[in-house]
Amino acid sequence: MLSFQEMRRKMSLADDFQELIAGMSLSSASCAQCGSGFNLDEKIINASGEVWCDKCFVCAQCFQPFPEGVYYDFEKRKYCEHCFQVLYAPCCSKCNEFVIGRVIKALNCNWHPHCFRCQSCDTVLADSGFIKSAGRALCRECNAKEKARGTGKYVCHKCHALVEEGHIKFKGEFYHPYHFNCKTCGLELNVDAREVKEELYCLRCHDRMGIPICGACRRPIEDARIVTALGKEWHVEHFVCAYCEKPFLGSRHYEKKGLAYCETHYHQLFGTVCYHCNQVISGDVFAALNKAWCVGCFSCAICAKKMSQKTKFYELDLKPTCKRCYDKFPNELRRRLTKALELQPKRKT
Repeated sequence: MLSFQEMRRKMSLADDFQELIAGMSLSSASCAQCGSGFNLDEKIINASGEVWCDKCFVCAQCFQPFPEGVYYDFEKRKYCEHCFQVLYAPCCSKCNEFVIGRVIKALNCNWHPHCFRCQSCDTVLADSGFIKSAGRALCRECNAKEKARGTGKYVCHKCHALVEEGHIKFKGEFYHPYHFNCKTCGLELNVDAREVKEELYCLRCHDRMGIPICGACRRPIEDARIVTALGKEWHVEHFVCAYCEKPFLGSRHYEKKGLAYCETHYHQLFGTVCYHCNQVISGDVFAALNKAWCVGCFSCAICAKKMSQKTKFYELDLKPTCKRCYDKFPNELRRRLTKALELQPKRKT
């Protein structure tokens, strides 16, 4: 079957009758449509080896002259470009334009070659082939990724097969380790391979390079920024609070049993709580009456007067009382409080 381009023709117009019917007798020359003969001064149209009079050479569908003399010859009938497309040309499923020339037939639709693309990555599929998945056209790589996503496995970026066992990550993509060799020794790599400056090395060659390894992700630290703490090296973004997991990013941290904590959670987990305000004491601690106080919270339990480390105070029901309030107590009560104070060991501040 002829292609649309092969059906496309352009008529020849001339006013010289003798030039068009050379070798033909005047009596035998006639219009291919109406069969009428031609006058010597009549315009003659030559198309597909036949001659036509001007009024008969029109579209078989709309009966209008052919714009710019362009027509399509199909099943011995001639059509203008618009009518031919409406009647016979397929319509692209993506752009809804008529497809003239090569047609891609897939998924029960017609497509321009450049319109038929992978519905996941938008790669042109006209020459590479496709795989039908859930009513969609996918390239082979995206189809493999769709299957891998369902199994929780990776797809090798090189061979597009599932990575059944260990994988390596190189330039942000996943691969079978055996696709690569060590940059230094040339041995085939395994899952312990390390990437340094866009090159892959086996673990032995990598360790000889003296590159520090992050204590969290166990990958090399190639950035100029590095954190040294807890006897290890860390990526800046991987050195985090052991409780809230927020990066310190240069802020102060506290160490406890081999772990690092931010100031807030260190005090919450391991700090001293003030007897008065019930908050963690972040600064100096005032110890009295077997309790801990913020320096600003230590005050008389009766008049609420602030007291310092040098202020003399007395204990009343395990609470501090200033000397002024103490002097207002009855004599017998003061005598007992004084005696109790003398029997207690000297307080530490």
